[in-house]
Amino acid sequence: MADTSKLFNDKSDLYAKARPTYPYELFEFMMGLCEHHRSVWDCATGNGQAALGLSQCFDNVCATDISETQIANHLDIENTKFSVSPAEKTEFDTGMFDCVNVAQALHWFDFDEFWPEVKRVLKPTGLFITYSYGWFVVTKEIDEIIEDSVKSVIAPYWAPQNQLVIDGYRDVVFPFEKLTVPDISISTQWDFSGLMNYLHTWSATRRCMQDQGDSFFVHAEAKLKQAWGDPSRVRTATAPLTIIAGYPNK
Repeated sequence: MADTSKLFNDKSDLYAKARPTYPYELFEFMMGLCEHHRSVWDCATGNGQAALGLSQCFDNVCATDISETQIANHLDIENTKFSVSPAEKTEFDTGMFDCVNVAQALHWFDFDEFWPEVKRVLKPTGLFITYSYGWFVVTKEIDEIIEDSVKSVIAPYWAPQNQLVIDGYRDVVFPFEKLTVPDISISTQWDFSGLMNYLHTWSATRRCMQDQGDSFFVHAEAKLKQAWGDPSRVRTATAPLTIIAGYPNK
């Protein structure tokens, strides 16, 4: 758990700038599954990318993260209380939440401890939902450069947990019957610096830099800049969401 905290303390300011927020379509789907919309726990909130959408759907959002610096760099969101806490043990009251939300973070948890905590803090009819995204696509040329000059270089530096995301959480055992979910994608608008900031937020990128130096990243940046064109040009990047939802206490 301490290692996870340190991993996401690094470059937390870049997370706030570069990590995408989630489509409202996702939160509309979530709202339809919740009996009540009073309170939601956004577990492992990071800087609050999902809390932003949750705050428009629930009266109160409790957003926690194990990383102090992620919380220190959180987005300014109304009706949202940010605090530092591990996912597996919180100070929340029993039966407190209508929904427990986990965005892009489930793979880091100790499931033996996390699932009992989810069941404890959820109301009897409360919803659990988690979602994640893998690789964004921009253009064929840009995607190929990222694959050859970044992803192939940093591949050995991904933590084993990241494979769970790549595999769409297929090997995670969920303590509930999975609900049918819609196909929803996440998209964001980046200029060139936004793309590079995003690539820099990858934990494997930073680990590779610590081990090998940043020459590979500088080389990739030069190639990508040429393919991008005008650095101020804004391009759309898109990725499908893996969404899993259910009612753990039913």
